Amino acid sequence: MRKLLVLALVGFVAQLVDGALGMAYGLTSSTLLLVVGVAPAAASASVHLAEIGTTLAAGVAHWRFGNVDWRVVGRIALPGAIGAFAGATFLSSISTESAAPWMAAILFTLGTYLLVRFSRPLRVSRAAGPLRSRFLAPLGLVAGFVDATGGGGWGPVATPALLVSGRMEPRKVIGSVDTSEFVVAGAASVGFLIGLGAEGFLLPIVAALLVGGLIAAPIAAWLVRIVPAQVLGAVVGGVIVLTNARTLLRAGELGGPVPALVYAALGAGWLAAVVLAVRALRRTRRARATVEAALAADADPVTPHAEAAESRRLAAAVEG
Repeated sequence: MRKLLVLALVGFVAQLVDGALGMAYGLTSSTLLLVVGVAPAAASASVHLAEIGTTLAAGVAHWRFGNVDWRVVGRIALPGAIGAFAGATFLSSISTESAAPWMAAILFTLGTYLLVRFSRPLRVSRAAGPLRSRFLAPLGLVAGFVDATGGGGWGPVATPALLVSGRMEPRKVIGSVDTSEFVVAGAASVGFLIGLGAEGFLLPIVAALLVGGLIAAPIAAWLVRIVPAQVLGAVVGGVIVLTNARTLLRAGELGGPVPALVYAALGAGWLAAVVLAVRALRRTRRARATVEAALAADADPVTPHAEAAESRRLAAAVEG
Protein backbone atom coordinates (compact mmCIF):
# COMPACT_ATOMS: atom_id res chain seq x y z
CA MET A 1 0.00 0.00 0.00
CA ARG A 2 2.84 2.38 0.81
CA LYS A 3 4.42 1.79 -2.61
CA LEU A 4 1.08 2.35 -4.37
CA LEU A 5 0.68 5.65 -2.55
CA VAL A 6 4.16 6.67 -3.71
CA LEU A 7 3.26 5.73 -7.29
CA ALA A 8 -0.01 7.67 -7.07
CA LEU A 9 2.09 10.64 -5.96
CA VAL A 10 4.31 10.06 -9.01
CA GLY A 11 1.25 10.26 -11.28
CA PHE A 12 0.06 13.32 -9.41
CA VAL A 13 3.37 15.17 -9.84
CA ALA A 14 3.69 14.11 -13.49
CA GLN A 15 0.22 15.44 -14.30
CA LEU A 16 0.94 18.71 -12.51
CA VAL A 17 4.03 19.15 -14.67
CA ASP A 18 2.22 18.16 -17.85
CA GLY A 19 -0.73 20.44 -17.10
CA ALA A 20 1.57 23.40 -16.56
CA LEU A 21 3.94 22.77 -19.51
CA GLY A 22 1.73 20.95 -22.02
CA MET A 23 4.33 18.15 -22.07
CA ALA A 24 6.46 15.81 -19.94
CA TYR A 25 3.88 13.50 -18.30
CA GLY A 26 5.65 10.39 -19.56
CA LEU A 27 9.09 11.97 -19.15
CA THR A 28 8.48 12.84 -15.50
CA SER A 29 6.62 9.67 -14.49
CA SER A 30 9.12 7.34 -16.21
CA THR A 31 12.05 9.05 -14.48
CA LEU A 32 10.38 8.77 -11.08
CA LEU A 33 9.42 5.12 -11.69
CA LEU A 34 13.04 4.29 -12.49
CA VAL A 35 14.07 5.97 -9.24
CA VAL A 36 11.74 3.71 -7.20
CA GLY A 37 13.20 0.62 -8.88
CA VAL A 38 10.77 -0.29 -11.69
CA ALA A 39 12.38 -2.03 -14.69
CA PRO A 40 12.71 0.21 -17.81
CA ALA A 41 10.39 -1.77 -20.11
CA ALA A 42 7.78 -2.22 -17.37
CA ALA A 43 7.98 1.48 -16.51
CA SER A 44 7.42 2.60 -20.12
CA ALA A 45 4.67 0.01 -20.67
CA SER A 46 2.81 1.01 -17.51
CA VAL A 47 3.16 4.73 -18.24
CA HIS A 48 1.79 4.34 -21.76
CA LEU A 49 -1.15 2.24 -20.61
CA ALA A 50 -2.01 4.91 -18.03
CA GLU A 51 -1.61 7.57 -20.71
CA ILE A 52 -4.41 6.02 -22.74
CA GLY A 53 -6.79 7.27 -20.07
CA THR A 54 -5.15 10.62 -19.43
CA THR A 55 -4.69 11.50 -23.11
CA LEU A 56 -8.28 10.51 -23.92
CA ALA A 57 -9.55 12.89 -21.25
CA ALA A 58 -7.18 15.62 -22.46
CA GLY A 59 -8.16 15.11 -26.10
CA VAL A 60 -11.87 15.38 -25.36
CA ALA A 61 -11.31 18.55 -23.35
CA HIS A 62 -9.22 20.14 -26.11
CA TRP A 63 -11.82 19.17 -28.72
CA ARG A 64 -14.61 20.78 -26.70
CA PHE A 65 -12.60 24.01 -26.44
CA GLY A 66 -11.79 24.02 -30.17
CA ASN A 67 -8.06 23.45 -29.67
CA VAL A 68 -7.65 20.56 -32.13
CA ASP A 69 -6.57 20.76 -35.78
CA TRP A 70 -7.83 17.40 -37.02
CA ARG A 71 -5.85 17.69 -40.24
CA VAL A 72 -2.61 17.83 -38.26
CA VAL A 73 -3.79 15.04 -35.94
CA GLY A 74 -4.49 12.79 -38.91
CA ARG A 75 -1.05 13.39 -40.42
CA ILE A 76 1.05 13.04 -37.27
CA ALA A 77 -0.82 10.40 -35.27
CA LEU A 78 -0.38 7.44 -37.65
CA PRO A 79 3.41 7.89 -38.13
CA GLY A 80 3.64 8.47 -34.38
CA ALA A 81 1.83 5.20 -33.74
CA ILE A 82 4.20 3.34 -36.09
CA GLY A 83 7.24 4.84 -34.35
CA ALA A 84 5.82 4.07 -30.90
CA PHE A 85 5.07 0.45 -31.83
CA ALA A 86 8.59 0.02 -33.20
CA GLY A 87 10.10 1.65 -30.10
CA ALA A 88 8.07 -0.54 -27.74
CA THR A 89 9.11 -3.66 -29.63
CA PHE A 90 12.76 -2.61 -29.51
CA LEU A 91 12.71 -1.83 -25.78
CA SER A 92 10.95 -5.14 -25.04
CA SER A 93 13.62 -7.11 -26.89
CA ILE A 94 16.66 -5.95 -24.91
CA SER A 95 17.65 -6.96 -21.39
CA THR A 96 16.99 -4.83 -18.33
CA GLU A 97 20.73 -4.23 -17.91
CA SER A 98 20.98 -2.89 -21.47
CA ALA A 99 17.68 -1.02 -21.34
CA ALA A 100 18.44 1.01 -18.21
CA PRO A 101 21.37 3.03 -19.69
CA TRP A 102 19.55 3.41 -23.02
CA MET A 103 16.42 4.78 -21.37
CA ALA A 104 18.43 6.96 -18.99
CA ALA A 105 20.38 8.43 -21.93
CA ILE A 106 17.16 9.37 -23.74
CA LEU A 107 15.63 10.88 -20.59
CA PHE A 108 18.89 12.73 -19.84
CA THR A 109 18.89 14.19 -23.37
CA LEU A 110 15.25 15.26 -23.13
CA GLY A 111 15.85 16.75 -19.69
CA THR A 112 18.78 18.73 -21.10
CA TYR A 113 16.51 19.90 -23.89
CA LEU A 114 13.96 21.15 -21.34
CA LEU A 115 16.72 23.11 -19.59
CA VAL A 116 17.77 24.78 -22.83
CA ARG A 117 14.22 25.24 -24.11
CA PHE A 118 12.90 27.02 -21.03
CA SER A 119 16.03 29.03 -20.23
CA ARG A 120 15.24 31.36 -23.12
CA PRO A 121 12.12 32.64 -24.90
CA LEU A 122 10.93 30.51 -27.79
CA ARG A 123 11.45 32.33 -31.07
CA VAL A 124 8.43 31.71 -33.24
CA SER A 125 8.73 32.47 -36.93
CA ARG A 126 5.69 33.81 -38.73
CA ALA A 127 5.11 31.48 -41.66
CA ALA A 128 2.10 31.09 -43.90
CA GLY A 129 0.35 28.02 -45.25
CA PRO A 130 -0.60 24.66 -43.70
CA LEU A 131 1.89 22.12 -42.41
CA ARG A 132 2.69 19.40 -44.94
CA SER A 133 2.86 15.65 -44.53
CA ARG A 134 6.55 15.60 -45.50
CA PHE A 135 7.20 17.53 -42.26
CA LEU A 136 4.56 15.97 -40.00
CA ALA A 137 5.15 12.31 -40.91
CA PRO A 138 8.90 12.17 -40.06
CA LEU A 139 8.28 14.26 -36.94
CA GLY A 140 5.60 11.84 -35.74
CA LEU A 141 7.75 8.80 -36.53
CA VAL A 142 10.76 10.09 -34.56
CA ALA A 143 8.67 11.44 -31.67
CA GLY A 144 6.77 8.17 -31.36
CA PHE A 145 9.95 6.06 -31.31
CA VAL A 146 11.61 8.30 -28.73
CA ASP A 147 8.43 8.30 -26.65
CA ALA A 148 8.24 4.49 -26.40
CA THR A 149 11.95 3.78 -25.90
CA GLY A 150 12.46 6.60 -23.41
CA GLY A 151 9.21 6.21 -21.51
CA GLY A 152 8.25 9.71 -22.64
CA GLY A 153 9.11 12.29 -25.26
CA TRP A 154 6.10 12.72 -27.55
CA GLY A 155 5.33 16.20 -26.22
CA PRO A 156 8.93 17.44 -25.79
CA VAL A 157 9.78 16.40 -29.37
CA ALA A 158 6.55 17.23 -31.25
CA THR A 159 5.27 20.35 -29.48
CA PRO A 160 8.34 22.64 -29.92
CA ALA A 161 8.77 21.56 -33.56
CA LEU A 162 5.20 22.62 -34.34
CA LEU A 163 5.48 25.83 -32.32
CA VAL A 164 8.62 27.07 -34.06
CA SER A 165 7.08 26.39 -37.47
CA GLY A 166 4.85 29.42 -36.83
CA ARG A 167 1.98 27.86 -38.81
CA MET A 168 -0.32 27.01 -35.89
CA GLU A 169 -1.72 28.80 -32.88
CA PRO A 170 -0.02 27.63 -29.64
CA ARG A 171 -3.31 26.39 -28.20
CA LYS A 172 -3.94 24.27 -31.29
CA VAL A 173 -0.39 22.93 -31.19
CA ILE A 174 -0.87 21.67 -27.63
CA GLY A 175 -4.39 20.41 -28.31
CA SER A 176 -3.41 18.54 -31.46
CA VAL A 177 -0.30 16.98 -29.90
CA ASP A 178 -2.24 15.87 -26.80
CA THR A 179 -5.03 14.40 -28.91
CA SER A 180 -2.58 12.56 -31.17
CA GLU A 181 -0.87 11.08 -28.12
CA PHE A 182 -3.92 8.92 -27.43
CA VAL A 183 -3.19 6.98 -30.63
CA VAL A 184 0.55 6.90 -29.89
CA ALA A 185 0.01 5.59 -26.34
CA GLY A 186 -2.34 2.91 -27.65
CA ALA A 187 0.14 1.74 -30.29
CA ALA A 188 2.97 1.65 -27.76
CA SER A 189 0.82 -0.39 -25.38
CA VAL A 190 0.08 -2.92 -28.15
CA GLY A 191 3.81 -3.16 -28.87
CA PHE A 192 4.60 -3.80 -25.21
CA LEU A 193 1.78 -6.35 -25.01
CA ILE A 194 3.29 -8.29 -27.91
CA GLY A 195 6.87 -7.94 -26.65
CA LEU A 196 6.34 -8.46 -22.92
CA GLY A 197 2.98 -10.18 -22.64
CA ALA A 198 0.21 -9.14 -20.28
CA GLU A 199 2.54 -9.61 -17.32
CA GLY A 200 4.68 -6.73 -18.64
CA PHE A 201 2.02 -4.28 -17.51
CA LEU A 202 2.11 -3.67 -13.78
CA LEU A 203 -1.60 -2.97 -13.33
CA PRO A 204 -1.34 -1.62 -9.77
CA ILE A 205 1.22 0.90 -11.08
CA VAL A 206 -1.06 1.78 -13.99
CA ALA A 207 -4.01 2.31 -11.65
CA ALA A 208 -1.95 4.39 -9.22
CA LEU A 209 -0.57 6.59 -12.01
CA LEU A 210 -4.04 7.05 -13.48
CA VAL A 211 -5.66 7.93 -10.15
CA GLY A 212 -2.89 10.37 -9.28
CA GLY A 213 -3.13 11.98 -12.72
CA LEU A 214 -6.91 12.37 -12.57
CA ILE A 215 -6.69 13.99 -9.13
CA ALA A 216 -4.00 16.38 -10.34
CA ALA A 217 -5.77 17.40 -13.57
CA PRO A 218 -8.00 20.15 -12.12
CA ILE A 219 -5.18 21.35 -9.83
CA ALA A 220 -2.86 21.60 -12.85
CA ALA A 221 -5.40 23.84 -14.59
CA TRP A 222 -5.14 26.18 -11.60
CA LEU A 223 -1.37 25.79 -11.23
CA VAL A 224 -0.69 26.93 -14.78
CA ARG A 225 -2.08 30.35 -13.80
CA ILE A 226 0.12 30.59 -10.70
CA VAL A 227 3.49 29.01 -11.57
CA PRO A 228 5.17 30.35 -14.74
CA ALA A 229 5.81 27.54 -17.23
CA GLN A 230 9.15 29.18 -18.09
CA VAL A 231 10.54 28.58 -14.60
CA LEU A 232 8.80 25.25 -13.98
CA GLY A 233 10.23 23.80 -17.20
CA ALA A 234 13.79 24.68 -16.16
CA VAL A 235 13.29 23.24 -12.66
CA VAL A 236 11.81 19.96 -13.93
CA GLY A 237 14.50 19.65 -16.60
CA GLY A 238 17.20 19.86 -13.93
CA VAL A 239 15.55 17.16 -11.80
CA ILE A 240 15.35 14.81 -14.79
CA VAL A 241 18.98 15.46 -15.79
CA LEU A 242 20.41 14.86 -12.31
CA THR A 243 18.28 11.76 -11.70
CA ASN A 244 19.24 10.04 -14.93
CA ALA A 245 22.89 11.12 -14.64
CA ARG A 246 23.11 8.78 -11.65
CA THR A 247 22.04 5.81 -13.78
CA LEU A 248 24.51 6.70 -16.52
CA LEU A 249 27.38 7.08 -14.04
CA ARG A 250 26.59 3.68 -12.56
CA ALA A 251 26.41 2.09 -16.00
CA GLY A 252 29.80 3.57 -16.87
CA GLU A 253 31.21 2.32 -13.54
CA LEU A 254 32.76 5.71 -12.89
CA GLY A 255 34.08 6.13 -9.38
CA GLY A 256 36.39 8.31 -7.36
CA PRO A 257 35.93 12.07 -7.73
CA VAL A 258 34.24 11.80 -11.16
CA PRO A 259 30.60 11.55 -9.92
CA ALA A 260 31.04 14.52 -7.58
CA LEU A 261 32.53 16.62 -10.37
CA VAL A 262 29.76 15.62 -12.78
CA TYR A 263 27.04 16.43 -10.25
CA ALA A 264 28.69 19.78 -9.47
CA ALA A 265 28.85 20.70 -13.17
CA LEU A 266 25.24 19.63 -13.77
CA GLY A 267 24.08 21.50 -10.67
CA ALA A 268 25.81 24.67 -11.85
CA GLY A 269 24.22 24.31 -15.27
CA TRP A 270 20.82 23.76 -13.67
CA LEU A 271 21.18 26.90 -11.56
CA ALA A 272 22.26 28.92 -14.60
CA ALA A 273 19.25 27.65 -16.58
CA VAL A 274 16.84 28.66 -13.81
CA VAL A 275 18.40 32.13 -13.58
CA LEU A 276 18.14 32.56 -17.36
CA ALA A 277 14.53 31.35 -17.26
CA VAL A 278 13.65 33.97 -14.64
CA ARG A 279 15.34 36.69 -16.71
CA ALA A 280 13.54 35.58 -19.87
CA LEU A 281 10.23 35.60 -17.99
CA ARG A 282 10.87 39.14 -16.74
CA ARG A 283 11.76 40.36 -20.25
CA THR A 284 8.59 38.83 -21.64
CA ARG A 285 6.45 40.42 -18.94
CA ARG A 286 8.06 43.83 -19.46
CA ALA A 287 7.45 43.63 -23.21
CA ARG A 288 3.84 42.58 -22.64
CA ALA A 289 3.31 45.45 -20.20
CA THR A 290 4.74 47.88 -22.75
CA VAL A 291 2.40 46.61 -25.43
CA GLU A 292 -0.60 46.91 -23.12
CA ALA A 293 0.40 50.44 -22.16
CA ALA A 294 0.74 51.38 -25.82
CA LEU A 295 -2.69 49.97 -26.62
CA ALA A 296 -4.16 51.97 -23.75
CA ALA A 297 -2.43 55.11 -24.98
CA ASP A 298 -3.99 54.65 -28.43
CA ALA A 299 -7.29 55.72 -26.94
CA ASP A 300 -5.85 59.20 -26.20
CA PRO A 301 -5.28 61.79 -28.94
CA VAL A 302 -1.58 62.16 -29.82
CA THR A 303 0.35 64.16 -32.33
CA PRO A 304 1.93 62.39 -35.32
CA HIS A 305 5.41 63.04 -33.93
CA ALA A 306 4.51 61.67 -30.51
CA GLU A 307 2.86 58.67 -32.11
CA ALA A 308 5.97 57.90 -34.18
CA ALA A 309 8.21 58.23 -31.11
CA GLU A 310 5.94 55.90 -29.16
CA SER A 311 6.02 53.33 -31.97
CA ARG A 312 9.83 53.35 -31.99
CA ARG A 313 9.94 52.97 -28.20
CA LEU A 314 7.48 50.08 -28.32
CA ALA A 315 9.46 48.26 -31.03
CA ALA A 316 12.71 48.68 -29.08
CA ALA A 317 11.10 47.36 -25.89
CA VAL A 318 9.68 44.25 -27.57
CA GLU A 319 12.94 43.44 -29.36
CA GLY A 320 14.89 43.93 -26.13
